[in-house]
This record gives sequence, structure tokens and C-alpha cells, in this order.
Amino acid sequence: MGAFFLFDLGEYLSLEYIKDSQQRFQALYAEKAATVIAVYMLVYILATSLSLPGAAVLTLAGGALFGLLLGTVVVSFASTIGATLACFVSRFVLQDWVQRRFGQRLATVNQGVEREGSFYLFTLRLVPIFPFWMINLVMGLTRMKLRTFFWVSQVGMLPGTLVYVNAGRELGRVDSLGGILSPGLIVSFVLLGIFPLAMKKMMAWYRSRKDIPAIPQETPDERSGAKAKNMPEQ
Repeated sequence: MGAFFLFDLGEYLSLEYIKDSQQRFQALYAEKAATVIAVYMLVYILATSLSLPGAAVLTLAGGALFGLLLGTVVVSFASTIGATLACFVSRFVLQDWVQRRFGQRLATVNQGVEREGSFYLFTLRLVPIFPFWMINLVMGLTRMKLRTFFWVSQVGMLPGTLVYVNAGRELGRVDSLGGILSPGLIVSFVLLGIFPLAMKKMMAWYRSRKDIPAIPQETPDERSGAKAKNMPEQ
């Protein structure tokens, strides 16, 4: 993690870098497909397991490079493996830090897990109430088994992965300003926008049918407090 920030490796996980390097990556993929997939998954797993920024860009890159079907499979397994490793690290290495940093959210998550079990995690994966990386860390301090965390995360993240990979596939086809207004790309961005809202409505309907309490939302004060804690000291 220190090397990531010390050597400014985040520039290689930016949309600009991925777009500028697209042709080079595609040529390399055409020559050594298995190697490119393996390296891509390794980078994705490392970034996710260390809770580094760039997962969304990597997902878009996977769609542009591998296409919809293979990209969804590769990203799904890489993101789930990385998330499970982050959960493992939180549980056995960073337990005290996570407890101090996310103690307030941990109480909410513990209540949800006690009340609903793995379905609570499934809901969190479908509806992005908390950031992806935060769920990985906080879940590490619950009593949920890692194998349960793995398969529930894989299933719960699959719809969102499909939407992002499809958007990446469409972005990979844009080679001119006119391509920005292509129907496929417009549909992809519409899906990116409405997917969280649709999942939220769907889960709210399901909970009302089953008489399950709704998941508490972060208040504006909590969000602003979290942002303040994340700001570096001057």
C-alpha cells in the first residue's frame, strides 16, 4: 500500500491511462491471452484486497479488453477473491484499526447480520449503501464465515459487475466524438445510473413483503464526518 502511494501507481489505474493504452493492451491480449488474463486478475485482486482505488476503472477495462461474457467471468472472480482477501486481512491483521475507524458502522452491520444473516450481505452487495471496500473491511469483524462471504459476494455483485463490464465494452468501442452518442453507450450509462435505484426499490419491496426492517442509511452528518476523517492532515 505504501508503494502504491509513494510511486504514484494510481495513475496506471485511471481511465485516461487505460484508454490511451487500449490498443497496446489489445495487441498484447491477441498474442498472449492467458497471460494477460492472469496478470489482469492479479492486479485486480491486489488492488481490491488492499482496498486501493481503481476497482471501477479496472472493471471498465475488463469489459473493453475481454468483452461482455469473458469480462464478466474474469471480473466476477477477481473482485470476489480480492474482497474475500480484504475481509481476511481485516479479521486477522487490521482488526483493531478497522474497529477504531468503522466502529459506528460496525454496530449497524452486526445488527443486520444477526437479524438477517447472509441475506444482509447480499443486500449490501446489490444496493451500494456503503462503499465496496468498506463492506469488505467491516464484514471481517463479523462472525460470518469466509466461504459464506465469498459466495454471497459473488452472487450479489454479479448484476453490478455485468452492468459495469458492459459499460466498459461500449467505452472500448468509442474512437471518435460521434461514438460517444452511440445507442449502446447511452444505454450502458443509463443502466449505470438506474441500477442502484432499481435494486433499492426492489429490495425495499421484498423487505416489505417479508416484513424485514430496512437497512439504515448513512445520514448527511455521518457522511460528512467520514469525509472529514479521510482528509489528510495539512
